[in-house]
Amino acid sequence: MDELFTRAQAWRDADPDPDTAGRLDELIVRAQANDGAIREPALAELRSAFAGPLEFGTAGLRGPIGPGPSRMNRVVVTQAAAGFGAWLNAAGQGGGRVIVGHDARHKSDDFARDTAEVLAGAGFEVLWTDGPVPTPVVAFGIQHFGCVAGVVVTASHNPPADNGYKVYLGDGSQIVPPADGEIAAEIARVAAAGWASLPRSDERRDVTTDLLDAYVARVTSLYPDGAPRDVTWVHTALHGVGAETVRRVAAAAGLPAPVEVAEQADPNPDFPTVSFPNPEEPGAIDLALALAEAEGADVVIANDPDADRCAVAAVVDGSWRMLTGDELGAVLGHDAITRGVPGTFANSVVSSTLLRRMAEAAGRRHVTTLTGFKWIGRVPDLAFGYEEAIGYCVDSRAVPDKDGISAAVTVLRIVAGLKAEGRTLADLLDDIARGFGLTATAQLSVRVADLSLIADAMARLRAQPPVTLLGEPVTVLDLAEGSPTLPPTDAVELTGSTVHVVARPSGTEPKLKCYLEVRLDAAESADVPAARAVAAGRLARLRAEMADALGVEG
Repeated sequence: MDELFTRAQAWRDADPDPDTAGRLDELIVRAQANDGAIREPALAELRSAFAGPLEFGTAGLRGPIGPGPSRMNRVVVTQAAAGFGAWLNAAGQGGGRVIVGHDARHKSDDFARDTAEVLAGAGFEVLWTDGPVPTPVVAFGIQHFGCVAGVVVTASHNPPADNGYKVYLGDGSQIVPPADGEIAAEIARVAAAGWASLPRSDERRDVTTDLLDAYVARVTSLYPDGAPRDVTWVHTALHGVGAETVRRVAAAAGLPAPVEVAEQADPNPDFPTVSFPNPEEPGAIDLALALAEAEGADVVIANDPDADRCAVAAVVDGSWRMLTGDELGAVLGHDAITRGVPGTFANSVVSSTLLRRMAEAAGRRHVTTLTGFKWIGRVPDLAFGYEEAIGYCVDSRAVPDKDGISAAVTVLRIVAGLKAEGRTLADLLDDIARGFGLTATAQLSVRVADLSLIADAMARLRAQPPVTLLGEPVTVLDLAEGSPTLPPTDAVELTGSTVHVVARPSGTEPKLKCYLEVRLDAAESADVPAARAVAAGRLARLRAEMADALGVEG
């Protein structure tokens, strides 16, 4: 106990942020109280905050804001910036340009400023965005300005209490192993040394205007001059940083201005109108759907708070609903194939198999990657790539990462083109279903308080995998052992003639996730609404069978 208090007091003395230092003061006092009702919760929070360093992985850092090495705070960010700089120096990138940007979450500007000062103090030429900007804008700036790396302070669509730290390399891609482990080792070395006396510099160049002008011009170029532009659309930024850039892109492309969900258009780190700022969460886009109904809109587009993801809603089978990530992936993939976009098509292993079948039918190359755009964005000569968690890359040469703004512009072009023909997104989805057989996807997602339950469920599946699903034989592939096309990962894949399942632990949350797919043949898909009903029933049965195989509640 004394050791915990000693560590906490030492951290508090070194913390430059009065907010987190004050919180630590409060915890220390409460943890020493005589009243157990006051003492025990404070002790639990202290133990959690000092349980160990916040893990630096391929997604960088992400976690709740607060004091201690297990939280996001200025001390942890300073150490991360110094460790990343040391790794870049060791890789021969010393003195190069690094662009630093941030979203509008609590502490994002402080974390970005600490990063800029530490990297400038280490001899890097720091480019700076003076104010919140979307993540894909910073990712675009890496190659545009010839940077050796980029840093974005963002927690994307995490809860309001969180923040994060995302790093990119000079080709605009996210880091992958072994770089994450090497950077983590440098961060640990910095943390153990005299990090508080690191050299700092306020030398940096504000590139906000040039960066946004160049990004807007690039995205606008994706919309041909002669393409139809008659489209009524609703946009929500979910209290994030995307609205202003989306407005600029729409105006530059000659598109009608979006009908905005006013309550969600301005950045607000408390996200007051949503319980969870992710377009995929139930209720998150309810305001947008109601506005679309009232305005007679053709489509709803929602970005997550840092605007790297894009969700779309439309009238399907007579009512408004959000397209699944896989449905939108099929729409965007069909568009790229139809237009003859050169290159390779890609999606993650947990996404639908439909894009692969569409690409192969058109004689186009397709690859399946591990989960995450750190893998999808690295596919050479990528024509189009996506993952089911509403992440889409439609312009890999400019942004080899998910970009919710360029995806939105592409969707608007598709919807306007369909409208000019008297058709809708629903009609296009029906065409794809009839042409390739209706493909439906869903998830079985189990949140746990004890992570050992996830390991137990995966072990149970590996020990006794089902031999049939929905009455048909399935082959089982343990992806932890690798495959001919994928590096090893903690997942199990089950494949039948009309079913596909991937079970894996979540990479960002304490969840076990099971990605479910059922496919109907062309004859079963002639009546698409009826086919959707059949597929929904099969997905429900598949969910129950996989819940039983994993030993979890379905």
